[in-house]
Amino acid sequence: MGKYGRVTKKVLGRLKGIVGEENVFTVRDELEKYSCDEMPVPKRFMPEVVVKPENTVEVLKVLSLANKEKIPVTPRSGGTGLSGGSVPIHRGILLSLEKMNRIVEVDEENFVAVVEAGVTLLDLYKAVESKGLYYPLYPGELSACIGGNVATNAGGMRAVKYGVTRSFVLGLEAVLPIGEIIETGGKFVKFSSGYDLTQLLIGSEGTLAVITKAILRLTVKPKVRSVLLIPFKNVFDAIKTVPKILRCGITPVGVEFMEKDAIKIVEDYLGRRFPYGEAEAFLLTILEAGEESEAYKMAGKVADVCMENGAVDVLIPDTEKAKRELLEFREKLYPALKGFGEMDLADVVVPRSLIAHFVEAVKKVSEKYGIPIIVYGHAGDGNVHLHLYGDKKTRLKVLEEIYGLGKSMGGAISGEHGVGFEKKKFFLRFTDKKQIGLMKKIKRVFDPNNILNPGKIFG
Repeated sequence: MGKYGRVTKKVLGRLKGIVGEENVFTVRDELEKYSCDEMPVPKRFMPEVVVKPENTVEVLKVLSLANKEKIPVTPRSGGTGLSGGSVPIHRGILLSLEKMNRIVEVDEENFVAVVEAGVTLLDLYKAVESKGLYYPLYPGELSACIGGNVATNAGGMRAVKYGVTRSFVLGLEAVLPIGEIIETGGKFVKFSSGYDLTQLLIGSEGTLAVITKAILRLTVKPKVRSVLLIPFKNVFDAIKTVPKILRCGITPVGVEFMEKDAIKIVEDYLGRRFPYGEAEAFLLTILEAGEESEAYKMAGKVADVCMENGAVDVLIPDTEKAKRELLEFREKLYPALKGFGEMDLADVVVPRSLIAHFVEAVKKVSEKYGIPIIVYGHAGDGNVHLHLYGDKKTRLKVLEEIYGLGKSMGGAISGEHGVGFEKKKFFLRFTDKKQIGLMKKIKRVFDPNNILNPGKIFG
């Protein structure tokens, strides 16, 4: 623990006085549930205690106590992260916001939802769609919580049209580690009044404040969704076609790419075959429209572009069941590949015009080291997911080269999973030192005793 204080019996007693004895856990079986997240190879760190507050005032009191006693606090909502961002590497208090799961308001007049940090995406979708509204972001895991999505600025399969989480957060309620509640933004869509603290907190991975509530922008759900499956003879032709799709006057919801090797693994995982299984690579393009005729025209235009650029064929399913099954193949890639063997996962982002060059360079690195690298991702926004198999030492060398390639192409370490502790050394290696210095100064202003999610991002 070093400079940090311990969770003593006295501290436990005070925690129970704040949140109630029923919301304080020290039994090993319960602690283990919170010792890791969904990262490919779990690295377990046991907290000393798990605390489950039920409201913002309780969060405030817990943080005030922890700050006074110099006890580290790791905030957590759904625990579905992939970079160790919600893992208590310095033990201390694991602050689980799972009981703060109230949908405070769905404001139909202003097209906003006000929700607590522990609200799951599934519950948010149900609540807003029952009012005829739509929260379009879909990071890929329905059990993920809004607090975690905001903390990592989650993206997903609909980012080409809708952007990432920060595009839909209008305001936040958050608790500072020094024991103060702040409210940023509001139910308005324009802001030019000083520093935008809302955007500063988004993506900060729980290192600056504990997000307790979010004001989310909503829209109206389009009437028609089309899904196009486009097989190609190789992954480079597939990816090189993406900029041409984006230049044809249509904005897809998302453009995903997948390799044959990944599809084969998902076929075994789901127990069913994928169309055009003999193709080497695939684009999965998602479109939305107000009318069937408009959707038909859009799909035809995308199909023409793809066929002109080396596509084998274009499949446009006409039933919701068939569309759902195609999307499921993409959504189940991670759990299928995670079960295939021990691996490391990277989510490098590069300018989308350079995705094909990046993937080509990655394949050369794979050949150089003789280890398999399965590649897929969000071709429409430049976010590439890479699964590396083989011995651990070699994987680390390959990761170093891959992150270096991404940086040399004007990219960044993570497009949507965050840094956490898993990517920390690569983040420090490939990020401008002046930027890191500024981040550390900001961290000290918000958290002078460094109790909040210590050891994440830059240590």
